Amino acid sequence: MLGVMTALPAVTTDIYLPSLPDVADDLGTSAAAAQMTMSAMLVGGAVGQLVIGPLSDRFGRRKPVLVGVTLHVITSLLCAFAPAIGPLIALRALQGFFNASASVVAMAVIRDRFVGPDASRLLSRLMLVIGVAPLFAPSIGGLIAGEFGWRGVFVGLALYGAALWVVVLLRLPETLPRERRLASTRGAWRGYGVLLRDRHFVALSVLPGLGQAVLMSYVVGSPFVLREGFGLSANQFALVFAVNGVGLVAGAQINASLVRKFAPIQIIRTALPVSCFLTAALVVLAATGAGGLPAILVMLFLIMSMCSFTPPNASAIALSRHGERAGTAAAFIGSLQAGVAGVVSPLVGALGEDALAMSTVMAGAAAAALLVLALATPAYRRGGWTQPVHA
Repeated sequence: MLGVMTALPAVTTDIYLPSLPDVADDLGTSAAAAQMTMSAMLVGGAVGQLVIGPLSDRFGRRKPVLVGVTLHVITSLLCAFAPAIGPLIALRALQGFFNASASVVAMAVIRDRFVGPDASRLLSRLMLVIGVAPLFAPSIGGLIAGEFGWRGVFVGLALYGAALWVVVLLRLPETLPRERRLASTRGAWRGYGVLLRDRHFVALSVLPGLGQAVLMSYVVGSPFVLREGFGLSANQFALVFAVNGVGLVAGAQINASLVRKFAPIQIIRTALPVSCFLTAALVVLAATGAGGLPAILVMLFLIMSMCSFTPPNASAIALSRHGERAGTAAAFIGSLQAGVAGVVSPLVGALGEDALAMSTVMAGAAAAALLVLALATPAYRRGGWTQPVHA
């Protein structure tokens, strides 16, 4: 159930991907403007998590997610009738704001009950569900768009939200009893000040955002790179996207097994240099054309596989530092994850929407993550990796 909740933003993103070129044509706008409908949802999700997280610490976990999913359904239906790209971008921002309730509450529920490696393992299992979204969502979205147009995709998202609302109403227990809730809304908001003063928490919270930026740069750039740049059909693109979804799933499975033997920080400090190497290699392939499309596809698969290692482990370590305000901490992490990705990924369109632009942005985000880990945490200091949880 938590996986289905966490997957709501991912499904909202991936099911809509094959329709991006159609949206640009139908609304008479540019590819970059169509990509902004993706970025707007991410930024809206970032703001939404910042608002909803403290409310879940104050009022419990169930009420915020039920209200948020209800508004997601309404906003999805409004997107289906958007008359122009401007209103669609605004509605997508609202859609991201409201469906953020599902993902931030899911993370908070895990922290209510688990810490450390157990939390990291469960977050990796959530990554499995998120990884399944690329396996099926683009194909389903393509089928829906083929029958009903891109507007029909948003009707499908409304139906998904309605089904999720029923599941949450019937199956989600309240994991934050009244005696553990923050006494006032003002106290809940003050929690962000506590979090910002914890520099290790802030650094660890940035890492999932930069990891998500690598993923989202691929997500927003790949329809134009693979369909327009390399001439793949909609079905071929959906197949490629599904294969890379397998990479996400495989990486999450491996990570869930590794955390039983290795500390989460050990995994991160190995995974990030590997990601940097792979993204740098992708830049070289895109710039030189060596190996053509097959080489790029292989490299993208490897990079997507590595995307499943850093976010769950960094999130688990960060959450373990502030269990008394798990909702606020989860919101802070989630908002940075969506916000950083939302700010970075549009650079793909700004730099030219081709393979070199996409790979350059992915490599930059991976390099920034490695720098944050090296400079702002004790991960690479002598003995620092053994116990990075305490300031």
